[in-house]
Amino acid sequence: MPCPSHSDSVHLAAPLLRGLAPIVHPGCRLLVLGSFPGQASLQAQQYYAHPRNQFWPLVGDLFGLDLMRLPYALRIEVVRERGLGIWDVYAQCRRAGSLDSAIVDAQPNDLPGLIVRLPALRLVAHNGSESARAMRITRSLGVEVCRLPSTSPANASWSLERKRAAWREAFVAANLI
Repeated sequence: MPCPSHSDSVHLAAPLLRGLAPIVHPGCRLLVLGSFPGQASLQAQQYYAHPRNQFWPLVGDLFGLDLMRLPYALRIEVVRERGLGIWDVYAQCRRAGSLDSAIVDAQPNDLPGLIVRLPALRLVAHNGSESARAMRITRSLGVEVCRLPSTSPANASWSLERKRAAWREAFVAANLI
């Protein structure tokens, strides 16, 4: 009998994790899809809670606001009012740590079911490469789809300025700014 590999032992040891509820409003014009919340986000029950994740500073900059000064509940209110939705590709998975490369046993969220409830939606933007693996699904949903550079601290190959330029294009395309 072969010995289990390291990935098999991680798979068996990692608990089943459940993601966060979508942050959307019927007026949502841009839906940003991450892969799955990291440990800091799951613990805080807040999207992009890791202090080095650039999501909130980047979105705030594009809206001309310092979202990091606002409590999380107010940040959510601001993004909803401005037509931005946030969710993840995966509803649940097993993962040791926070890296996307460690995700196993991933179960997808009901993206088709959500998108039909968003009549104003213009664009689905995948935040990073793991999320972008679901583009085959989102491209079939009758809305424009794009891939954005990840705001994760693990994506150090893109400068904040370069990320901001790519994200600005998506915000303009969805008529958020």
